Amino acid sequence: MDDEEHRRKMHRKAREIFIVKRGAPYRSRRLAATAVEELTRISRVRKDEDCECNSDSVSPASANMKIVFAVMLVLHGLIHLMGAAKAFDVADMPQLAQQISRPMGVVWLCAALLFVAAGVALFTWPERWWMIGAAAIVVSQFAIVSSWTDARFGTIANVVALVGVIVAFASAGPWSLRAQFQGDVNDGVRRTASMPLLLDADIAALPVAVQRYIRLSGAVGQPRVQNFRARFHGRIRSGPTARWIVFTGSQYNFYDPPSRLFYMDGTMFGIPVKVFHRFIGPSATMRVKLAALFPMVNASGPMMDKAETVTLFNDLCVFAPGALVSPNITWHEIDANTVKATFTNLTHTVSAVLSFNAAGELIDFVADGRGAMSADGKSFVEMRWSTPLRDYRAFGVHRMASHGDGVWHAPAGNYTYLEFDLDDVEFNVSDTSRQATPRQ
Repeated sequence: MDDEEHRRKMHRKAREIFIVKRGAPYRSRRLAATAVEELTRISRVRKDEDCECNSDSVSPASANMKIVFAVMLVLHGLIHLMGAAKAFDVADMPQLAQQISRPMGVVWLCAALLFVAAGVALFTWPERWWMIGAAAIVVSQFAIVSSWTDARFGTIANVVALVGVIVAFASAGPWSLRAQFQGDVNDGVRRTASMPLLLDADIAALPVAVQRYIRLSGAVGQPRVQNFRARFHGRIRSGPTARWIVFTGSQYNFYDPPSRLFYMDGTMFGIPVKVFHRFIGPSATMRVKLAALFPMVNASGPMMDKAETVTLFNDLCVFAPGALVSPNITWHEIDANTVKATFTNLTHTVSAVLSFNAAGELIDFVADGRGAMSADGKSFVEMRWSTPLRDYRAFGVHRMASHGDGVWHAPAGNYTYLEFDLDDVEFNVSDTSRQATPRQ
């Protein structure tokens, strides 16, 4: 079943659940049907815009869940129009036996408008829709309490909406992992300054294979890399038989001094998973929260620091070839298409073997000693780690791999634990307001 057919099936279910209410007036049903179609249009437009600008993608399951939740908000809001209609004698409402005053009719109307606005904002203002949703719940519950005998079951819908609001607040509120990520990003971006151009003379002392790779990437003649921002989508798992988690990611790396910030939105069993990798100075941490509320992993310590140092160097090789002129890297040429590189960041030193093909493209990065982390983040097992790369294409004036895998060389056999596709990359970012943040 393709995504479009699945989307239509979900919308038919939404109509069956929410639209066909016993005794609901014909006008309300028509309004509800119109709302469903409008939400469909908005969600499709949003999806098309995301594709056009290489924004973060979401899994079909997550997208459909979001649509169903938005439909619920809108239809719950439209039901409030019954209270307003009774208060202003617009229509006969035999379902509502209690009298509703005109001032309370305004309250019912406000609740309706707020819920509809929240449902639309779920797509048009995803980072802050929860503020409208919270206001809608408060106004709605006030109206429901005033007509408790007739409207008490509306509290159930408000509780469902409240769960969504709480998760959204935990995902994007001021104390969320996302907010911490964005705060660190803003601190780093403030340091962005004009950089000199990278010239042929700057790479002349590097191994021939590395020189060829840097030229192929389009970095020569461009400003030296001070930072970069990248966006991805893909899937990841914690072991060879573990369930895959679909994710989108946003990452900033800085080289003044080196640091790495990676934020991931994932989905597991339909539940959102938020991940924040933070490597600033000598220490690295990784935190994972289920539904943005419940801590799953809080990893730190020497092994975590070493693992992130390897990843930091891998990022440099894959996404910022122009930064390979760093004095923190020493090189040893193995053959015409293979080199060994040693990278030092403060007190951490790591090594990797880089392999290139005849076209000059980096096709693999292999490092020993990067720790494979346990599912709870409390222990690490050192093993070989590699990132095969393929599907080189243009990203603006630069050319780099658009697909990569993460492979653990485990004693029981190699297995791929990460698959990612690069959606967008930008260098020397000075304005984060232009970036598209990962959607919830």
